[in-house]
Amino acid sequence: MTFRVTVRDHMMIAHSFRGEVFGPAQQLHGATYVVDATFVAADVDADGIVVDIGRATEQLRVVLADLTYRNLDDVEELKGVNTSTEVLARLVADRLADRAHRGELGRPADELTGIEVTLRESHIAWASYTRSL
Repeated sequence: MTFRVTVRDHMMIAHSFRGEVFGPAQQLHGATYVVDATFVAADVDADGIVVDIGRATEQLRVVLADLTYRNLDDVEELKGVNTSTEVLARLVADRLADRAHRGELGRPADELTGIEVTLRESHIAWASYTRSL
């Protein structure tokens, strides 16, 4: 048995890539992502929830606020990193996991089994990252 709760937000970023594989995307360009964060638990808690949806939405917004409207090439922790959709999905998932471990989702992290973050670049292209807690 597995329960999943997903919340959604978006972010708009600018970045560039290094490497021939990226072709014209090596130049500075923008991207807008629809971001889905899914929280997974083996069962609901005593209140009948996986996580508090309001808190999960708030925490996703906080995590994305640090990235949105930024040129990721200028963010110190991302310097030298190709901030692909996959890499950004992992970054968002890891930051949400940190918040879960701090108790900011309304349920202890040890009662959750995982987090999956999906970044959708368009209706035809997206990437996900799943991690355990």
